[in-house]
Amino acid sequence: MKIATCVIVGAGLAGARAAEALRVEGFDGRVVLLGDEAEYPYIRPPLSKDFLAGTSARDSIDVHPADWYAAQDIEVVRGRAVTALTLDARQLSYAGGGTLHYDRLLLATGAAARPFPGPGGDLDGVHLLRTVADSTRLKAALAPGGRRIVVVGAGWIGLEVAAAARSYGNDVTVLGQGAVPLQRAVGAEIGGVFAALHRANGVDLRMETGVAEILGTDGRVTGVRLQAATDGTPGQDGSSGEVVLADVVVVGIGATPNTRLALDAGLEVAGGIVVDAAFRTNEPGVFAVGDVASVFHPVLGHHLRVEHWANAENAGRAAALSMLDRAVSYEEIPYFYTDQFDLGMEYSGYGDLARDAELVFRGDRTAREFVAFWVADGRVVAGMNVNVWDVNESVQNLIRSRVRVDVSALRDESRSLDSLLGPAAARSHGADAGRAVADTPGVGS
Repeated sequence: MKIATCVIVGAGLAGARAAEALRVEGFDGRVVLLGDEAEYPYIRPPLSKDFLAGTSARDSIDVHPADWYAAQDIEVVRGRAVTALTLDARQLSYAGGGTLHYDRLLLATGAAARPFPGPGGDLDGVHLLRTVADSTRLKAALAPGGRRIVVVGAGWIGLEVAAAARSYGNDVTVLGQGAVPLQRAVGAEIGGVFAALHRANGVDLRMETGVAEILGTDGRVTGVRLQAATDGTPGQDGSSGEVVLADVVVVGIGATPNTRLALDAGLEVAGGIVVDAAFRTNEPGVFAVGDVASVFHPVLGHHLRVEHWANAENAGRAAALSMLDRAVSYEEIPYFYTDQFDLGMEYSGYGDLARDAELVFRGDRTAREFVAFWVADGRVVAGMNVNVWDVNESVQNLIRSRVRVDVSALRDESRSLDSLLGPAAARSHGADAGRAVADTPGVGS
């Protein structure tokens, strides 16, 4: 069948990279990129980092300048949510009464910030953080300084917001449910490094603490009431009665994939839109990518949904190739990064495999300058470099090679990481180490 029209629903990074790749690969048909925000595609990580902290300008987060899309003959329909997908007719309906036919459809609808589930989540002064509009409003609330900021959630978003809020001179309290921040993501020991970092920078970090309700007066937030501690005596409503005063509350408790369009159309959904390693759904001609997609990972042997920036960057390109019927098998190693205070970090690896792995360090944890490795069955399955640079590619090479390593050599700073690969592995995992798509030139990490 001739492919005349490729439609991409979701004008985020994954969608923009897919549209770009269609043109790079020589597709000369119609390309339409539909987004429910009024913005052209932009990159999300700075929204909780440098853009929120006021150290980068608005145009620095754009994937491309606005006029680039017209130059590439890519139609960008902004501010129009897609309301229905009719699979047998290969047709979309979107807000405002428009319809659109497709030959190939890519769903890149992303995820939505999870709202506070208890009372008070809709008060003025309570913020979620997902879009550039969210970040702009939150920045305006933080920038005056001297305010009481309460962050609900001690994950990546919560900690990055806390660091930005402190940079403006605010008093910041972070409330987290685990024993240490990031415990589910990186474990207790690494989580302890981030806990020490925030406390050293004046954050009131309260762990094993839940929020019963967000309080307000005349529709404006005034504080949060805490849940009872596990060893405390709760009131009738399950709260401890303690109130933390707040001028601003930021809720950072995760995100939910935007699967409603797919569900209503009859696509398979299980924790995300289910796709194979080539981003194909159970419906011919329909693909999914990015935060919304649960992608079969050939290395892990099961489906994986990844919300981080690098996945949108790399997978968007790969999905475009699959839309053009190229052979694709997406095997990229999950990657993410963070910047908090004077700490910069990169993580690469498989969280599922790292969960019960041995944690091995090289470097100085006290100075927060180290590389951590998660080792399972003698193989590196994940790695994190903290304030140590130009090693992430080597860490990924170790993971990808699956070579057995000597733990003492991992700890030895005099040994280069590449030397642990061995001659054959180093040759095969050198310049092309980041390649994510088998038999498809031009797509790498």
